[in-house]
Amino acid sequence: MKRYLLPALLLILLAPMAFADAFRISDIRINGLQRVSAGSVFAALPLNIGDEVDDQTLVEASRSLFRTGFFQDIQLGRENDVLVITVVERPSIAAIELEGNKAIESDDLLDGLRLAGLSEGEIFQQATLEGVRNELLRQYVAQGRYSADIETDVIAEPRNRVSIKIQIDEGSVASIKNVNVVGNTVFDTEELVDMFELKSSGWLSFLRSDDKYSREKLSGDLERLRSWYLDRGYINMNIASTQVTITPDKKNVYVTVNIDEGELYTVSDVNLSGDLIVAEDEVRRLLLVEPGQVFSRQVMTATSELITRRLGNEGYTFANVNGIPEINEEDQSVGVTFFVDPGKRAYVNRINFRGNTKTEDEVLRREMRQMEGGWASTYLIDQSKVRLERLGFFKEVDVETVPVPGADDLIDVNYTVEEQPSGSITASLGFAQGTGLILGGSISQNNFFGTGNRVSLSANRSEYQTALSFGFLDPYFTADGVSLGYNAFYRATDYDKLNVDVSSYSVDSYGGGFNIGYPISDTSRLSFGLSAQQDDIQTGSFTVQEIDQFLDREGDSFTNFKFNAGWSQSTLNRGVFPDRGSSQSVNFETTIPGSDLQFYKVDYRAQRYFPVSEDFTLRLHGNLGFARRFGSTQSVPFYEHYYAGGIGSVRGYRESSLGPRSTPAAADPDKDELPFGGNIKVVGGGELIFPVPFIKDQSSLRTVLFLDAGNVYDTYCSRDVLTNGEDNPGCGEVDLGNLRYSAGLGLSWLTALGPLGFSLAVPLNSQSEDDTQVFQFTLGQTF
Repeated sequence: MKRYLLPALLLILLAPMAFADAFRISDIRINGLQRVSAGSVFAALPLNIGDEVDDQTLVEASRSLFRTGFFQDIQLGRENDVLVITVVERPSIAAIELEGNKAIESDDLLDGLRLAGLSEGEIFQQATLEGVRNELLRQYVAQGRYSADIETDVIAEPRNRVSIKIQIDEGSVASIKNVNVVGNTVFDTEELVDMFELKSSGWLSFLRSDDKYSREKLSGDLERLRSWYLDRGYINMNIASTQVTITPDKKNVYVTVNIDEGELYTVSDVNLSGDLIVAEDEVRRLLLVEPGQVFSRQVMTATSELITRRLGNEGYTFANVNGIPEINEEDQSVGVTFFVDPGKRAYVNRINFRGNTKTEDEVLRREMRQMEGGWASTYLIDQSKVRLERLGFFKEVDVETVPVPGADDLIDVNYTVEEQPSGSITASLGFAQGTGLILGGSISQNNFFGTGNRVSLSANRSEYQTALSFGFLDPYFTADGVSLGYNAFYRATDYDKLNVDVSSYSVDSYGGGFNIGYPISDTSRLSFGLSAQQDDIQTGSFTVQEIDQFLDREGDSFTNFKFNAGWSQSTLNRGVFPDRGSSQSVNFETTIPGSDLQFYKVDYRAQRYFPVSEDFTLRLHGNLGFARRFGSTQSVPFYEHYYAGGIGSVRGYRESSLGPRSTPAAADPDKDELPFGGNIKVVGGGELIFPVPFIKDQSSLRTVLFLDAGNVYDTYCSRDVLTNGEDNPGCGEVDLGNLRYSAGLGLSWLTALGPLGFSLAVPLNSQSEDDTQVFQFTLGQTF
């Protein structure tokens, strides 16, 4: 910049000699223009033909031309009464080349240079380049890259142009060797440092990068430290200073925070002020701050939020509740007054939906508990959001309330959703040992064509089985949420053609039914249904004795009519991958008069999520089943047995392999005993849900560490010699000592074709007769 000021300074000093006498301009001539237009010069020049000029006027004119930034040299001359302006233009930027940058993308750097005035085609100014260089160095220092270095090279090009080469040596991010807090006496240094995001280098630092210093992280840590003390009664806590020391090689950093803790303050009294709207005793029940407590800013803020939400439930959406502390330095106490300003009651003008590219507006609107035209209730608006999340159609649901322009008592409620896959589509063509050629396909859609209806259709054909099924459910058959569903199926299976260890028999089954659901609250509902099923069974070459005995006793053709009744409740926060709330269901199914067999089944399922921390959640779940014949000492039909093992049950054991085993067929007594199921099922377990490392979007993935337990029991075993359960675990009385356990790692992934589930499990107490399976996967089921 100094070399550009010199010509102007010389012009000012020499002006009295060049223009000793004033004169009137008869014409103006400009020499030296290349890219800058003459019009641009005349626009900046405060002189016109006919003006009378003197030394001072010409000095001001030269200054005006320099201020344009277009020229690095300007000379004013006079030929008779003609003003001659000779200029030397600044070069333009022909190209900018960046080398060595990785931490900051080239596009981001070029955008920053452009905003600073450095881009191709712009006028080049050395001062601007130096300013950009210094700013880039500051950016790298803020990232903890103290050894960063930036070299710039300006290369002259033909036609008064220059190329700029910026060579960047980013260096490495300085590692933190030690973080220390000085001046603390109440809390241990280790306890305070543990809450910092900045950490000293450890053996996992290369993965978490928490030992890399940055100014932003330190600012956040200091605020976190200040909040820690304010929430524990030390309201005068002060951060006296912060020292960040860098080693000479600029690779290591030592951070020291000096604090003054101050005195502990307690709450002396709590008062309410302003217009409470609701009864005072009801508001006081919301107070978390009580006299005698250690003062906590967090508790005071939480109380303000509770009162605000309570007023919001009454329609006072814009209520303002402030907790005002009054500090008494003499006795180290704080009096807290909550000032309540409810504002005007707000009413809902419109409810709008955005982002539902597939799902119809009607599907979302029928989940609304907040109505248009009614006063705005914070609870109802949030409850409507939760109901949208429970549908399982959306990856994310956000809600915002927006004041209506020109009205101080109207708001619009806007729900923004992000669609996610809500079903699965599969097609199969293959060949498997023992089953031969397999052809099949299925579609399961919980949001069929965006209507919210659930539709499933499948068809499979293999050497041993032909299966067709169809199901439909309208969750809003009536406007008040009564659901109607119906299904039909046909299945022909001949296990005699299946070259695996399965009891050989064939069964042809077909049937259908319908189900009606009735909501009794926002979180629970009742369901009732009727179905009919026809089963025709034939024995095979190696039918096990239990099946032979059943067919000899009951016959081989059965028509059964079933009635079912159920109750379900769910407070889960999402329909897919929930992490808050609970759910439970009870279902009772029984055959009714006119059926060939008389039996009933009762099933209970439950799960609950317990937040452990911001990122970790504990899930406990259980599944119990019980089946029994009416007025008979015989077991329920073998094809109505419960089974356990596999994903969704006890992982680590082959699917449906746990429980009592059959008696080998009389035709082949040496054949292995096979899983035969039972009339009682006990399954449960726990899962620790944790985020998938290195993946930002966790909404479509779930990883768990699990412990599974379960087994199946048959209290009607026909083999008297084995009813003590010693040789055939699960046969006879229920013995929880025979539960099987497994532990491992599970992953669920929500894909466009449907949910995929994978598990790696280690059986913890498997026996010799158990069929274990370490790796398992499934399509169409989440866990």
